[in-house]
Amino acid sequence: MDKNISFTLKIWRQNGPKEKGHFETFQMKDIPGDTSFLEMLDILNEQLVGEGKEPVAFDHDCREGICGMCSLYINGHPHGPATHATTCQLYMRRFKDGETITVEPWRSAGFPVIKDLIVDRGAYDKIMQAGGYVSVRTGSAEDANNLLIPKPDADEAMDAASCIGCGACVAACKNGSAMLFVSAKVSQLALLPQGRVEAARRAKAMVAKMDELGFGNCTNTGACEAECPKGVSIANIARLNREFLKAKFAD
Repeated sequence: MDKNISFTLKIWRQNGPKEKGHFETFQMKDIPGDTSFLEMLDILNEQLVGEGKEPVAFDHDCREGICGMCSLYINGHPHGPATHATTCQLYMRRFKDGETITVEPWRSAGFPVIKDLIVDRGAYDKIMQAGGYVSVRTGSAEDANNLLIPKPDADEAMDAASCIGCGACVAACKNGSAMLFVSAKVSQLALLPQGRVEAARRAKAMVAKMDELGFGNCTNTGACEAECPKGVSIANIARLNREFLKAKFAD
């Protein structure tokens, strides 16, 4: 059974994107080690509401590591110190008794702060709207194994499709680059025959939208792959570069 721990929370508070933010400090006592990080924040907010204070705003939905909404920067790591896990999959047993835990929102020009720990990740939606889809008619669904796709290609497409669009790659990157996200979305379609028809248009449109929305350039430090909760590979960035260059030369 996990033991209870007590710790200090330093949490970023900010009323809006144009407001100046600051850290507030809270003391948490006897929190069970099997409490998830988001459950711990629930406990904090219950205490704040009971004291007549404003609760901390943070984002969440499924709490099963699927939605990608729990975008918290914890002790210098997107989603916290756990490997290949989102914030909702992080448990307090990962921290030491008496530790100070610093919690911030994503820091990126592309993800402006809405309030406290919530950021606007609508930029990702705009990138997807620019080309992250198949619009040509591909016919009805094929019978199983009727459309032959090499297994390595199918495996890579599935790995790329595991990206949940949480933004951890942007938060981890010193340049605030969205290249891992964009490359994953391009790769999952470029590797499959249904996506090849629009491959050139897709690569150019999604990269152009990414640049327009203020994301930085990739310098291949690998921090995005290291912090990605789904382990999406930076090999996808190389594929995106190839797709983009082919599209440009074809013009």
